[in-house]
Amino acid sequence: MQKFDKHVLKNGMVILGEPIEGVKSAAFDFMLPAGTSRLPQGASGAGQVVSDWIFRGAGDYDSKALNDAMDSLGLQRGCSLDNAHITIGAAMEHAKLDAAMGLYADVIRRPRLDEKQFEPARQLAIDGVKAMEDDPRQRVMVELRERFYPEPLGRNPIGRIDELEKLQPGNTALFVTQNFNPANIIVGVAGKYDFDKVCAKMEQLFADMEPAEQPDVQIEKPGPKYTHIPHDGAQVHIGLMTPTVRPDDENYYKVRLAVSVLSGGMSSRLFTEVREKRGLCYAVGASYHALKEAAGIACYAGTLPDSAQETADVILTEFDRLKEGISEAEMQRARAGLKSAMIMQGESSGSRAMAIGGDYYMLGRIRSIDEIREKVDSTTADDVVEFLRNNSFEDFTALTIGPKEIEIKR
Repeated sequence: MQKFDKHVLKNGMVILGEPIEGVKSAAFDFMLPAGTSRLPQGASGAGQVVSDWIFRGAGDYDSKALNDAMDSLGLQRGCSLDNAHITIGAAMEHAKLDAAMGLYADVIRRPRLDEKQFEPARQLAIDGVKAMEDDPRQRVMVELRERFYPEPLGRNPIGRIDELEKLQPGNTALFVTQNFNPANIIVGVAGKYDFDKVCAKMEQLFADMEPAEQPDVQIEKPGPKYTHIPHDGAQVHIGLMTPTVRPDDENYYKVRLAVSVLSGGMSSRLFTEVREKRGLCYAVGASYHALKEAAGIACYAGTLPDSAQETADVILTEFDRLKEGISEAEMQRARAGLKSAMIMQGESSGSRAMAIGGDYYMLGRIRSIDEIREKVDSTTADDVVEFLRNNSFEDFTALTIGPKEIEIKR
C-alpha cells in the first residue's frame, strides 16, 4: 500500500510527501498561490516575469551567485504557471535536499526583486509571447481557454506584449509580497527522504512567516462562443472546447477514457476519421483540461482553408458518435493509453512531487497510483457510454486562427 506523509505548519503551509522505494533522488515543488487569476487587470504576463525575477537574486545571493549555488547542487529546476499557482521546484540527489530547500526558501521569502534585473525578466516574457505568436497551434489553445473559462480563470498565462510593456517593477514586486502567502502554499516532496527531517527543516525555514488573508477570486462570465482571429497563413487552426466533469467528480475516469477513445493514438477515432479516412487535416487531437473550478475537453485541428468547415463538422460528429457505442478493443487501447499517461509518466520523483501537490489542491487528498490503476481498469465501455448518453456534448466554445472562418453547427 502506498504511503503518504503530511504535516501542516502553524501558519497553514501544507507539506506532503510520497516516499519512492529504490530511488536515490528526491524532488520538491512549492505551489505558490500567485496564479494568473490573481493578477490585476492589465497585467497579463506578470506571472511569467515574476517566475523569472525571483530567481535573479535572493537573500545573500546575487543573481549569478544564486544560479551558481543551484548548479553546484546539481538541481534540475522546473517552473510552471497556471490560473491558481506559480509552481517552482527541483529534482536532485537525495543528499542535497536540505540545502536545496534552503535556497528555495530564500527565493520565496527574500527575493531581491532588483529593479536592474526586472527588464531582463520582462524581456524573456515578451520573447515568450513572440514565440507563441509564431506557433498558431499553441496560440489557438491558449486563446480558446481564455474564452472558455469564466474570467479570470482562463487568463492567458503567457501574456500580451502591450500589457507586459506597461509593467513596472513596483507593482510587480507588490504582487509577490501580496500573494506569496504561507497559509495557501502547498509543498510536495517525493523520492528518497526522511520526512521528520524535511518537516524540521521546513519549520526552521518557514514557521515564522506570518499568514495573510487572501481574498477570493471574483469569477465573472466566460467569453464569446466563437472567435476568429484573422491570419494570413496557409492553414486554419481550429480549437474547440466543451465543458465536462471536474477531477473530483465520480464520473471523472469515464470522461478521461472517452477522451482516450477519441484521441489516444493512431487508432483513435479523430485520427482515423478526420485525418486517415478523409485526409482533412495534418494534425488533430483532443485532451482533457481541468481547473479546480471547471473542466473541459479541448480539441485542436490544423487544416487547409477549403477543408476547415468539413473538419469542424466531422470532429463534432465524432463527439456525438461516442454515445452510440465503444468497442472492447477501443476500450482496451484507451485504458492502456490513459494508464501510460497517468501512471507510467508519473513514477519519477519529480512527477510525483508535482502530482501529490496538485491532487491535494484539486481534491483535498492524494490519489495513489494503485487507486488510479484500479479506477481505470474497473471502468467499462458500458459505463462510459451510459454517462455520455446522459451528458451529451452540446455546448462548444470555438476559436479559429487563419484566413477563413467556420460555423459551429450546434
